[in-house]
Amino acid sequence: MSSNSFAYSEQSGGGEATELGQEATSTISPSGAFGLFSSDLKKNEDLKQMLESNKDSAKLDAMKRIVGMIAKGKNASELFPAVVKNVASKNIEIKKLVYVYLVRYAEEQQDLALLSISTFQRALKDPNQLIRASALRVLSSIRVPIIVPIMMLAIKEASADLSPYVRKNAAHAIQKLYSLDPEQKEMLIEVIEKLLKDKSTLVAGSVVMAFEEVCPDRIDLIHKNYRKLCNLLVDVEEWGQVVIIHMLTRYARTQFVSPWKEEDGLEDDEKNFYDSDDDQKEKTDKRKKSYTMDPDHRLLIRNTKPLLQSRNAAVVMAVAQLYWHISPKSEVGIISKSLVRLLRSNREVQYIVLQNIATMSIQRKGMFEPYLKSFYVRSTDPTMIKTLKLEILTNLANEANISTLLREFQTYVKSQDKEFAAATIQTIGRCATNISEVTDTCLNGLVCLLSNRDEIVVAESVVVIKKLLQMQPAQHGEIIKHMAKLLDSITVPVARASILWLIGENCERVPKIAPDVLRKMAKGFTNEDDLVKLQILNLGAKLYLTNSKQTKLLTQYILNLGKYDQNYDIRDRTRFIRQLIVPNEKSGALSKYAKKIFLAQKPAPLLESPFKDRDHFQLGTLSHTLNTKATGYLELSNWPEVAPDPSVRNVEVIELAKEWTPAGKAKKENPAKKFYSESEEEEDSSDSSSDSDSESGSASGEQEEEGDSSDDSSEDSSSEHKSDSESASEVENKRTAKRNSKSKRKRDSEDGENENEKSKTSDSSNADSSSIEESSSDSESESESESESESRKVTKEKENKTKQNINPLTKDVSLLDLDDFNPVSTPVALPTPALSPSLIADLEGLNLSTTSSVITKEVRLKTSEEKSRKTFKDYNPHIMVSTPVFVPVKTHVLLHRMSGKGLAAHYFFPRQPCIFGDKMVSVQITLNNTTDRKIENIHIGGKRLPIGMQMHVFNTIESLEPEGSITVSMGIDFCDSTQTASFQLCTKDDCFNVNIQPPVGELLLPVAMSEKDFKKEQGMLTGMNETSTVIIAAPQNFTPSVIFQKVVNVANVGVVPSGQDHIHRFAAKTVHSGSLMLVTVELKEGSTAQLIINTEKTVIGSVLLRELKPVLSQG
Repeated sequence: MSSNSFAYSEQSGGGEATELGQEATSTISPSGAFGLFSSDLKKNEDLKQMLESNKDSAKLDAMKRIVGMIAKGKNASELFPAVVKNVASKNIEIKKLVYVYLVRYAEEQQDLALLSISTFQRALKDPNQLIRASALRVLSSIRVPIIVPIMMLAIKEASADLSPYVRKNAAHAIQKLYSLDPEQKEMLIEVIEKLLKDKSTLVAGSVVMAFEEVCPDRIDLIHKNYRKLCNLLVDVEEWGQVVIIHMLTRYARTQFVSPWKEEDGLEDDEKNFYDSDDDQKEKTDKRKKSYTMDPDHRLLIRNTKPLLQSRNAAVVMAVAQLYWHISPKSEVGIISKSLVRLLRSNREVQYIVLQNIATMSIQRKGMFEPYLKSFYVRSTDPTMIKTLKLEILTNLANEANISTLLREFQTYVKSQDKEFAAATIQTIGRCATNISEVTDTCLNGLVCLLSNRDEIVVAESVVVIKKLLQMQPAQHGEIIKHMAKLLDSITVPVARASILWLIGENCERVPKIAPDVLRKMAKGFTNEDDLVKLQILNLGAKLYLTNSKQTKLLTQYILNLGKYDQNYDIRDRTRFIRQLIVPNEKSGALSKYAKKIFLAQKPAPLLESPFKDRDHFQLGTLSHTLNTKATGYLELSNWPEVAPDPSVRNVEVIELAKEWTPAGKAKKENPAKKFYSESEEEEDSSDSSSDSDSESGSASGEQEEEGDSSDDSSEDSSSEHKSDSESASEVENKRTAKRNSKSKRKRDSEDGENENEKSKTSDSSNADSSSIEESSSDSESESESESESESRKVTKEKENKTKQNINPLTKDVSLLDLDDFNPVSTPVALPTPALSPSLIADLEGLNLSTTSSVITKEVRLKTSEEKSRKTFKDYNPHIMVSTPVFVPVKTHVLLHRMSGKGLAAHYFFPRQPCIFGDKMVSVQITLNNTTDRKIENIHIGGKRLPIGMQMHVFNTIESLEPEGSITVSMGIDFCDSTQTASFQLCTKDDCFNVNIQPPVGELLLPVAMSEKDFKKEQGMLTGMNETSTVIIAAPQNFTPSVIFQKVVNVANVGVVPSGQDHIHRFAAKTVHSGSLMLVTVELKEGSTAQLIINTEKTVIGSVLLRELKPVLSQG
């Protein structure tokens, strides 16, 4: 072992050789044969020292070696603490490698990763786009529910980043967050909707993947982006192309009518010339209703065609399935050549491609007939490939090529691969069944195989011959006699059973041979396989009914043997046959019809392809490969009878542009604004346009788009090689003049806007700008992505002011002033800070952009002023703590009597203000002595509390009498979290580790408030402070009393009087911070209701939502 290790280290080069050399040394150790796999402590210590060094070169070398270890599959998790220390390194190269390491191990080492979360948050505003993206990847890899709000904010900010690479990583993070907390779906859909409008080819594939994972049924999000995705498809990276093509296939099946009606319309046109006038009128009406392909449908088919030449097999397969499922039948043939080309790939690709060809070749033989020789089996093919090629050759067999194929099959039968030889014999049988002209030829060939030396070949031939003889048994008595002789030599149970069945069915045609076969079988009955025994019983019964003189005693002997057989199936069959064929006093009416039952003519077996029923699965999917519905499979819908409104895909540009652009200037400034040329837009609006015109129009649109996308992709690639801050400043300098002229126009309309509508206005502005983005050039798309990142804009606007001395009128800059493309002069005002004081404290350090520190300072100034006036709602006269409306009697086990050596402890929450501190939750503990001796000195010992948590313990209990009980009170400040309070419950002799974990509903105190005040406070707690879900339950579970009982049982909340019968409101505040918790249950039509929770404590709000939802849903 050691010599091999040293030899390997010599082949390696540089620093890696040193590492492997050290590893080899460690294997020559007394630890035994497993030294190669043991951790090298000395080497890891060396790496730790290098990571703690003051020299960046040593740290960089250590990180390279660690990443090398990970790449070779070695476990480097024990170095996590040492690596995390360098996450704040100023050296970009070290930081990149640290993030590579953290992405790999963050999920395993969640606790340690959480300690560095503030560093990751700071890295989200790093000037380098790679660092920002890596920080987001690490943050989304820490799969702890408590940081869901932080991740959500990070994703929202990253989705508006200047760098397309960061936006791409934001799309990847969406899927991770959704798998961690599906309750965030609605907010994630908003981010997806924004990213779908992104013009960067780098982002397109990733956001469509997020769309498929989170909300594949939201087809409405695709409408406006459909044409853009079709045109960008060629420039998207390969795996993005696969995802987009599969999504667009599903989209096309829901939005366009079936193109497979096209042929019928053409036939009608040909016949019209010869028909009479009446017929002419009828068919003219039909022709008016005949199929014309939607230009958008044609656009998708045309834009995917070049991808058939892709080097990536998955892309070619995706395009092939798209053509198969949505293109006219006359155009599907072009995919066959590309699929045959993939057969030169490795065996895994061949396997998938051949499976899909096998499915296609059943319905469309003509597609692959020209490539028949490509499916001939090679000697080097694995068995799975050989079997699939046989399947395809069988599907393609017809009268013209069957003689060639049979000669090929004769060679295959001689193969050393016996499984393949057996499959070939089955194939010959299927060909004989499908093509009647060669049935006799195939049958004679199979009979010749009965003399083969190989038993497996003979057995398979017998089974296939049996199926063929069922079709025309009267003509082949000689073959049956020949097969009867084989019973002495064949041992394969299936073959023996097939011969016996054939002799039994044709016992009247071979009257001399059948009794003798039964005699031989009776001799060895007990040694036969169960399958053969059943056929011996059947043969005996048939001979008893047709030739009872010779076989009566033999049959009775066999029935007696079967009566005591070990297998219950054979015993049951024996009793059944005896009662049916041997008449006695107990025999029923069936005995008269025994001969008809046993000797009835059986239908011939139907030999079908195993791929016949797979076409209902989408080609190229895992479900199609497995022939069963896999998890996550999205079914293709049937074509709609009437096409949905195609105008939903239109992007109105010209009319909107006129509203804000001086006449005659719009086209001069940017002539190539649209995805489509004007000619194509006119065709969309007119139904009478010809198909050829639409193709030319789309082609011109495609050329324009390709130019745009190439510019975009070049900008994307360049931005990856230089820091974002540099590229952003260059972009700003280029576009300042354009921005100045437009910002004045908007600012006039923003002055008189009401504060209550600020957040809504910003949303609508973003939506408008996003819709126009599809018509803008790439230079404008960069500016728009700047406008989406609010915090970055503020800083850059200020820089431009100082550089270029902007007019003083532009001093009060709105966060949305840079949105150059807002077509409607909507009043836009600066939104109020959405972050509450407590949320700022929770998420401190989450400054996701270069200027978020500026915004946060303003928010902190305001919040400090608020705190100086009043801490929170406690001092408001309309919000007061009330008495609990319900106190559940449920107790929780603190210490079981078996674990506590006779001392048992239970605790419950009395829902009263704690006497030990206004921030503490009151807990009552009942102690029971279940022993027959006195327990002394009961007290609280060591405490292991999370940071910030405090506990007020009960006084020491000097003694507790046998069978005695005592209740004591404690106070615990849980810091508004459901973290566990761990401590020791001690007696004079022992200490026991115990835990108290509060249900989220016990962290609240009920408050009394009016409906008006409730609505006012609720209006201030929207956006990130609001979580909601839909509840489905029976109507009887939605009565006021039931809802009241269920809610107050889960949470310590007060009831707010409501003037509406269908809305129930509850209010509380958190014990520690006094943050309001507003719960609303709004009944909808039918058996649904919406549960809404508004609170600054978003984590507690989401936990409470998860606990209330199942309680309200159940009966």
